[in-house]
Amino acid sequence: MTVLFFMWGFMTVLNDPLIARFKEAFALSNFQAMLVQLAFFGAYFIGSILYYLISMVFGDPINRIGYKNGVIIGLFLAAAGCALFYPAAVVMSYPFFLVALFVLGLGFTMLQIAANPYVTILGPERTASSRLNLSQAFNSLGTTIGPILGGYLIFQVCARSGAPGADSVKVPYLVFAGLFVVLAVVFAFARLPGFTNKDPIRRGLGALNHPHTVLGMLAIFMYVGGEVTIGSAIILFLGSDPLGHMPHETASQYLAFYWGGLMIGRFMGAFALSGLARRLKLTLVVMVPAAAFALILALPRIAGGLHLDWAQSAAGICSVANCGRYGVLLVILLIAFFLGEASPQRMLALFSGLIIVLLITGITSAGETAKWAILGIGLFDSVMWSNIFSLAIEGLGSMKGQASSLLVMAILGGAVLPPVQGKVADLIGMHTAKLAAPGASAAELQQLVAAHGWGIQTSFLVPIVAFAYVGFYGWYGYRAGRKPLMARGGDESSR
Repeated sequence: MTVLFFMWGFMTVLNDPLIARFKEAFALSNFQAMLVQLAFFGAYFIGSILYYLISMVFGDPINRIGYKNGVIIGLFLAAAGCALFYPAAVVMSYPFFLVALFVLGLGFTMLQIAANPYVTILGPERTASSRLNLSQAFNSLGTTIGPILGGYLIFQVCARSGAPGADSVKVPYLVFAGLFVVLAVVFAFARLPGFTNKDPIRRGLGALNHPHTVLGMLAIFMYVGGEVTIGSAIILFLGSDPLGHMPHETASQYLAFYWGGLMIGRFMGAFALSGLARRLKLTLVVMVPAAAFALILALPRIAGGLHLDWAQSAAGICSVANCGRYGVLLVILLIAFFLGEASPQRMLALFSGLIIVLLITGITSAGETAKWAILGIGLFDSVMWSNIFSLAIEGLGSMKGQASSLLVMAILGGAVLPPVQGKVADLIGMHTAKLAAPGASAAELQQLVAAHGWGIQTSFLVPIVAFAYVGFYGWYGYRAGRKPLMARGGDESSR
């Protein structure tokens, strides 16, 4: 299960360097480039709504086939999506690439529906958030490595001189297809609990009758949309005027701070929300950011023993100044965890507020301040998925599988909000270009927008709206429609 969470995290963030690569290769606008996320995360919505409709008529499929078989089906679908990248690169078709991403997204939809509730039922509900945070931490390990390795493969190793830009994705994704097939075979022979359920079919709205679940769907929509929107725009943001036109290859490596922040926060969340003794819990929560800071400082030396180019790159990214800036953010994160007092709902409200402050800082400042404000958001994104998910399915008993499909459906936010932000960036950028060059043609204006990165910085207004709602869910939405005496911490399914 750890390998599974790692792999889909690794593959998901490869979309970020893909956006920059396709934008160059096919001369796309910001809106068109963000269709990468629409195709990938749109599959979550289509796949999940089909799953929900099937569960209403025939019963929950996961309950029938078991979690293990659900994982195997998802892995084979993901392998098929990766394999389609090869013919898409041969014919140099952007729509073909979007189809391949859609199939890959369908595979991950099945994995999400099966794996997340599976983790929550492997113990009592009061520690479900802790287990999900731990599983998602390994997912975030994949998202941390993905931008570095993926950017290196796509922009350097597989980028042949004179070949079309999109040609560099053929070999990496063919290798990933093979890895998913191998994982499917491993899972087929692994001895894992099936947890099948032969309960009678429940017709009607099912989990949709519970307001806290419905509001949780919207919270997942906003959270995933906000998280993916920020991650998708970082490379373009770092290459804009206010940030000094950082090259895409270098910017893709800075993504590790954003996605790595999720890994750090999720390990901390796993300990903070666990049933460990208080002293041990606090010790582990403090040790995680300290260990992460030490690792970042040591990264140039580690890279030096592996590859000279990587060592030079790591030395620039993990400079003492950069480590100091990230260290300040780690201290703020640690204080936020203590203020959250091991409460999932309180953490949602508090962390959302901090994210909004960082986004406003990123919009209104420039240079290093703006850069690290945006990169630091990953630290505070960290616990949101697991906390929203566990709160939204809490007390649903046998309807957890159906509720899981509804929550996975809400990952549609990752498909909708990035193009919205791209459109906002285009509109603001074109307005800025018209003011700078009043008599220029539409094509010349578009070139100016692309050259200067105008509009990207201000477009971070979109995730501000998203995280404002997530804060509302942590403050009130998680308890909407529930009995006042139903306190968190017990096994509510028995009440």
